[in-house]
Amino acid sequence: MKEQLKSIEERAKDELSKIGDVKLLEDFRVRFLGKKGEITSILKQMGKLSPEERPVVGQLANKVRADIEEALNARKAELKSRMEEVRLKEESIDVTLPGKPMKIGRAHPLKVTLEQVEEVFLGMGFDIVEGPEVETDHYCFEALNMPKHHPARDTQDTFYINENVLLRTQTSSVQIRTMEKRKPPIRIISPGSVYRSDAVDATHSPIFHQIEGLVVDKGITMADLKGTLELLMKRLYGDDAQIRLRPHHFPYTEPSAEVDLMCFNCHGKGCSMCKQEGWVELLGSGMVHPKVLAECGIDPEVYSGFAFGIGLERITMGRYSINDMRLLYENDMRFLEQF
Repeated sequence: MKEQLKSIEERAKDELSKIGDVKLLEDFRVRFLGKKGEITSILKQMGKLSPEERPVVGQLANKVRADIEEALNARKAELKSRMEEVRLKEESIDVTLPGKPMKIGRAHPLKVTLEQVEEVFLGMGFDIVEGPEVETDHYCFEALNMPKHHPARDTQDTFYINENVLLRTQTSSVQIRTMEKRKPPIRIISPGSVYRSDAVDATHSPIFHQIEGLVVDKGITMADLKGTLELLMKRLYGDDAQIRLRPHHFPYTEPSAEVDLMCFNCHGKGCSMCKQEGWVELLGSGMVHPKVLAECGIDPEVYSGFAFGIGLERITMGRYSINDMRLLYENDMRFLEQF
């Protein structure tokens, strides 16, 4: 048995010196040192030895096992070191090479326009207020003086969740919530997403963005509304921008007006962009209806106000001469990289 143990040690060390892959070392360990390995097989035969021989053979077996384990660990460390050297050589980096240019992201045209609009109104002392996109019928319609039979409340135009809950069709709901919580003077804009049951085309989408504006104070007139909108348009489109107000009807304003912007392409002469009219319809506006003020706890005999709602997509398309709203949502890098 002593001879067998010495032979196992010699064979193990000889075979170990020839192994060149770390993965093969585990097979080697199992074959020589495992529970069913060669050394264990020798130890199982110790029952045949005399009491005097067993300690001697056991001591020799432990020494052989320890020597093989030590040689195995040394060989493993040596192979790992070699592999690390090879890997470092293969992955060497030439620090003198120029770096790869990184693409720097830019703000989306809608975001850029919104930030500029917000900057204009913040400069005029307005607050930016947000409200829930999932609204109740009360805040979206009833409090805005829209009767039950009003076409805007029809299921063909509105996404209803149930009879009383819906996706807001306008951010005007935020002005009601604000007037309920605040006392005049009030100066706010409320940008956000709105939802309407429209088919997708070049000028319509079931989801888009609206910026609602509201001012309530003593002595507010249509002149204040016109001056505010003129300042906004000049900041967005240049000092030569002109607007006009046309009589219109909205349930929540009285009097009401549609606001047109002189075509920035032809400057009023008429072209394909403005459909030969010289003007582009921009937004709806008017003086807040006395009934709306009263419903929110504001005395219409003391206070008056104006409100307007402008589509963010519409002014963005005008500023950048974009003729299809869908381009703003398709995330086509060929389009977005132009801005």
